[in-house]
Amino acid sequence: MTTPFTLSARRLLGGSLLTFAVLFSGHTAVSQSAAAAKIDQNAKSIEKKLVDWRRDFHQNPELGNREFKTSEKVANHLKQLGIEVQIGIAHTGVVGLLKGGKPGPVVALRADMDGLPVVERVDVPFKSVVTTDYNGQKTGVMHACGHDTHIAILMGVAEVLASMKDDIHGTVKFIFQPAEEGAPEGEEGGAELMVKEGVLENPKVEAIFGLHIDSQLEVGKISYRPGATMAAVDFFSIDVKGKQTHGAYPWSGVDPIVTSSQIVMALQTIVSRNLNLTQAPAVVTIGAINGGVRQNIIPESVKMIGTIRTFDEKMHTYVHKRLNEISTNIAESAGATATVDINIMYPVTFNDIALTEKMIGTLENVAGKENVGVIPAKTGAEDFSYYQQKVPGFFFFLGGMPKGKNVAEAAPHHTPDFYVDEGSLVLGVRSIARLATDYLEKNKVKTK
Repeated sequence: MTTPFTLSARRLLGGSLLTFAVLFSGHTAVSQSAAAAKIDQNAKSIEKKLVDWRRDFHQNPELGNREFKTSEKVANHLKQLGIEVQIGIAHTGVVGLLKGGKPGPVVALRADMDGLPVVERVDVPFKSVVTTDYNGQKTGVMHACGHDTHIAILMGVAEVLASMKDDIHGTVKFIFQPAEEGAPEGEEGGAELMVKEGVLENPKVEAIFGLHIDSQLEVGKISYRPGATMAAVDFFSIDVKGKQTHGAYPWSGVDPIVTSSQIVMALQTIVSRNLNLTQAPAVVTIGAINGGVRQNIIPESVKMIGTIRTFDEKMHTYVHKRLNEISTNIAESAGATATVDINIMYPVTFNDIALTEKMIGTLENVAGKENVGVIPAKTGAEDFSYYQQKVPGFFFFLGGMPKGKNVAEAAPHHTPDFYVDEGSLVLGVRSIARLATDYLEKNKVKTK
């Protein structure tokens, strides 16, 4: 006796495997669509929580490697969701592990937690009035780069994904990282230390995603760049030593202030005259110069500090060479000496080309294709790059500027007037959560 089922089976076995593939593909699409709808709905439902979390973090910022209350709040939230939690990684880092109900790979999601030594000027009810001593100076502490929004967004993603863990193909690792802005002097920290302490292992991460709020990109929009996205960053110091003398008799000494001025001007020629900027951009900046205590005394020494930004390894090496040559030779010509110390900080933030191409459709689906765009490389830096050195990573920017605001009037990051529109939070949750679930769905066949 032939039943409709056995007849269908024979037809499939007889050569209509294409029909099965179409049906299977349709089932996957429906599955992804259902998951997307659930993520979008749940993200919207926790919007008030997102705002409350963000404002609490904003009002109580903590500097790098000192995020004690921040990490405690994060860890308690993850535990309440039933997520496995590790604390104390890279000093104050928190890692949560959400094991899905179905087999699959491991994907990591990252948020940074530290504030900056900035006195806030923004007049909001949750304004930070926290103060601290930083490098021997009294200063305020402020989330002047939006890390408060990053924490709230990833906490929201954890809540949304935990509510649907039975449908997740694989494992999601939530990385709440301290000290992205740099560890205190004499300490290790940030992504580099987290990687060193094994955050991408046990279980081994296959890909990692992260975002950064952008105060000069309109709410509702997302920007990204395949490949080199943010610069490698180095910090440097130049100590110029001359010979102290009375300001009325400069010929009886060696003036390190004049010598340092000549060095500052000559360093500008590295970018303008020594580098082929059609290949990649570069920056050499002096951020501070200190020397002398009185108007009629030529001091013995001057210290300068600055930063280097590059995207190309050969340029990176060459800038180091020229900085040393220019500083020491100009000092020598003046009868002074110059000691150059260069501290390599972060490598280039490099978005894996294949991963970006595979996942950009998710962001276009979440925000609308017209709201997602490719941008030029940014000369800012991000230690997310340390994760990307180990596993494929995708890092993008989330609009945080109020709609209709003139970009020229929007305060940049790291300033006292930095401001983020909280209308960005839900889109942040939706985008990161969807990247995680879509990646796991697309790669589930890799794991038996």
